[in-house]
Amino acid sequence: MTLERLEDSRSSVRLRAALAVGSTPDPRYIDKLVERCAIEPEFYVRDMLTWALTRHSASMTVPKLIDELRSERAQARSQALHTLSKIGDRQAWPAITRELLTDADDEVARSAWRAAVILVPEGEGPELAAVLSTQLGRGERETQLSLSRALIALGEVIMPTLRTAMTDLDPRVRAHALATERLLRDPDAGFEFAIEEAKRVVALGGAGQKGAVGSADR
Repeated sequence: MTLERLEDSRSSVRLRAALAVGSTPDPRYIDKLVERCAIEPEFYVRDMLTWALTRHSASMTVPKLIDELRSERAQARSQALHTLSKIGDRQAWPAITRELLTDADDEVARSAWRAAVILVPEGEGPELAAVLSTQLGRGERETQLSLSRALIALGEVIMPTLRTAMTDLDPRVRAHALATERLLRDPDAGFEFAIEEAKRVVALGGAGQKGAVGSADR
């Protein structure tokens, strides 16, 4: 039985099972797919589970995925957000809460950022940018790059919040804001180059705050 193979100890079997479910969509599979997303350890299998869910009716999958956003399991929240971003149904937008956008788990937050910029209704970009800007300076390079990409996807509406962040007391926030603005203006610059250049600007006092030299590289 296909659904039973989704629990097989071999990832290759689980991958083929997810492919089979997506190839022949059946509403009876949805609960199991969502349930498996929350616990599947292999990235490629999770991605196939997401694909299988996108093959089913959004009217049936979206409510169940929204329910997952309240799960205590971080992977359940993260994968549900990822799947919602792939489905792209804007009816899910109200479920992308500030709590998810600032989730303590980096993977959940990053998934929420990506989903938010895809699902945000017209006219609500500035408000979303304001929430996302509270996360500037967060985490390591990968997390910072994800946030910059999300902000840049919103376009010019991010500039007021970036300008405010450029005067933040935290040098990490200032550098991240400067790097994001650089990438908005020059998408080919590359994040590593942009962030290192921004840190030099902050260290030299270019963002208008003292004390940046010793802490900009932390």
